[in-house]
Amino acid sequence: MKQTADVLIVGSGAAGLTAALNLAETHKVAVIAKGALGEGATSWAQGGIAAVLEKGDSFVSHVEDTMIAGAGLNDRHVVEHVVEEAPRAIQRLIDLGVPFATDGDALHLTREGGHSHRRIVHVADATGYAVQQALETAAAKHPNITLVPDMVAVDLITGRHAKDFSTSGAVHGLYAYNRKKKRVEALTGRATILATGGAGRTYLYSTAPRGATGDGIAMAWRAGCRISNMEFMQFHPTCLYNLEVKNFLITEAVRGEGGLLKNPKTGERFMPAYDKRGELAPRDIVARAIDNEIKRDGLDFVWLDISHREPEFVREHFPNIYDKLRGLGIDITREPIPVVPAQHYTCGGVLVDLHGCTDAPGLYAAGEVTQSGLHGANRLASNSLLECLVFGEAAARHITANWDQLPAATDVRPWDESRVTDSDEEVVIAQTWGEIRRFMWNYVGIVRTTKRLERAKHRIDLLRQEVAEYYKHFRVTPDLIELRNLVEVADLIIRSALGRHESRGLHYTLDCPGLLPEAKDTILVP
Repeated sequence: MKQTADVLIVGSGAAGLTAALNLAETHKVAVIAKGALGEGATSWAQGGIAAVLEKGDSFVSHVEDTMIAGAGLNDRHVVEHVVEEAPRAIQRLIDLGVPFATDGDALHLTREGGHSHRRIVHVADATGYAVQQALETAAAKHPNITLVPDMVAVDLITGRHAKDFSTSGAVHGLYAYNRKKKRVEALTGRATILATGGAGRTYLYSTAPRGATGDGIAMAWRAGCRISNMEFMQFHPTCLYNLEVKNFLITEAVRGEGGLLKNPKTGERFMPAYDKRGELAPRDIVARAIDNEIKRDGLDFVWLDISHREPEFVREHFPNIYDKLRGLGIDITREPIPVVPAQHYTCGGVLVDLHGCTDAPGLYAAGEVTQSGLHGANRLASNSLLECLVFGEAAARHITANWDQLPAATDVRPWDESRVTDSDEEVVIAQTWGEIRRFMWNYVGIVRTTKRLERAKHRIDLLRQEVAEYYKHFRVTPDLIELRNLVEVADLIIRSALGRHESRGLHYTLDCPGLLPEAKDTILVP
């Protein structure tokens, strides 16, 4: 079979496109997106990118802030490496034309929860969109990069799929469903990079895009890679509460610029009662505080109020949020915003080293799909886009430097549909998806108990059997592919949560509210 490209990249966000641009000087690269190129999480990132650029700030300070937020579970060596790479990563984006906000001749820096200094570079409140546009434009112009939208990854191709069967575990590409041709195709390459994002859509309420169904995590697991720290699901404290508009995030920077959280029943600010840092405490603390206020007082939401700041300042710093909420009848310069927590970021994922290498030869991963050691038990605000940029480049460098040692191309078997039929039970997919998201929210949410986790495990075991049976008998569709991955990832989250007998970072259980003496990663082995 003819090789599709030298390197296949699954995912067209910041991590995938950064890797592509760094590889394209010497290799032919194909970037696979399961929908439109800009539909991933990168475009949704409002806040910005953390980097040490302010006078008086230091790498040491950024490292310590990251370690504190991560509850000591971070790999310090990885944190130091990423933090030191941050200023160079920002400069590369400036060179690509990202129009970061400035203050005179210098970049304008804002501050977010958990940071001891102003170190967030941003493009108003739509940083991710600006970064995505710059990377996408550069990639589209490069003759060695082919951008392939509407290809839904199904599974990684390993030696088991080769005509000359092998148990080496090496990855030779992937099978992907072509939405336009409505068929599964085999795409092959010498190296494959997973940049597929997180698994936010495992939960009922999430700020993640529709496609965040844990595809890369599930595929890597099925291919034999270890998965780590899946119990650490970050819940963003402030998602707009609106019955018509779902999943609209109110950036952390609103609190960084003075926004206050208030109880609608009393009108009083409540965060100082939970943490001395108030609204600037790390996200897990703020999310639990809001969750407690809502449950204790029977509220639907709490208020986030920045109306005490000058109207011009609010409109200038948060133009997209201002316009969006104005259209919903909320003037944030005069009244508070109703907010609730929502799943926001997957801190665990495919285990990788500093080069983005996974356990499978020929397979790399970068960004939210990974557990790199950067985030630990809770991601520090605005370290996520930074991770994508640093590890996207690292994977590209390692592939280039080790090209001759990568698995040789092999003939693979085409996708076999000879024993399946078209489904006449599509309702099963929607029903199962809804069921997973509801019990994950109720049983594996912000605050957990062993009993709730065991109930979730019982339900997911039954659903895994049902989905596996369904998958055996019917032709794949994008919805079925996503459901299969969603079931797999939900099981990994529950298993990881059941295995952690302490409350650390984002994993908070009423049965074990204290910390164990030693911080240890949860590592699941296929």
